[in-house]
Amino acid sequence: MTMTDQTKSTKTQRTVIYAMMVSLDGYMEGPDGDIDWSFPDEELHKHFNEQESEIDINLYGRGLYENMSNYWPTADLNPSAPQVEIDFARIWKSKSKVVFSKTLEQVEWNSRLVRENIAEEIVKLKEQPGKNLSVGGSGIASTFMKLGLIDEFRLYIHPVVVGGGKPMFHALDYKINLRLVETKVFSSGVVLLRYQRADGGQ
Repeated sequence: MTMTDQTKSTKTQRTVIYAMMVSLDGYMEGPDGDIDWSFPDEELHKHFNEQESEIDINLYGRGLYENMSNYWPTADLNPSAPQVEIDFARIWKSKSKVVFSKTLEQVEWNSRLVRENIAEEIVKLKEQPGKNLSVGGSGIASTFMKLGLIDEFRLYIHPVVVGGGKPMFHALDYKINLRLVETKVFSSGVVLLRYQRADGGQ
């Protein structure tokens, strides 16, 4: 295989994206699991809905899967729900999901359960044709980072300092060099910082 062929092969691989809402001091949840500060307004919610067009598989750990599946399957049936939530609920239900858990017995809502061999599963998914992959939840994302499986980071930084709680990033044994590829400021004061791996991934 020539260098040009290798470059083409790499570029055709799907991208694994870690995107989360986070406080200015780096937390996804406050000290008591509080997430009220991170609820998106209509503008930000619409942005998230639009971003889903880039994704065809969502990757979850147990915690985030249970949180999502407890709310979104019926959110579009609520007559008082705003249109952006109704739209997202329908997008979420139609989207394929892979749930990584050794304790869940079963998963629903267009989901597939994977109990082990995370790296093998993600490498296989990245090599398949399709859109990008989105990983959600700091626990599973930490495992992905240790395995060198995340290609892009999207931080939606909220204008709040919560003082502690569940961090977006866990400790690593090595550094990951990144390059900034996009910034966006929303009217709510939320700032998107979008980074890609500077080394092109492992």
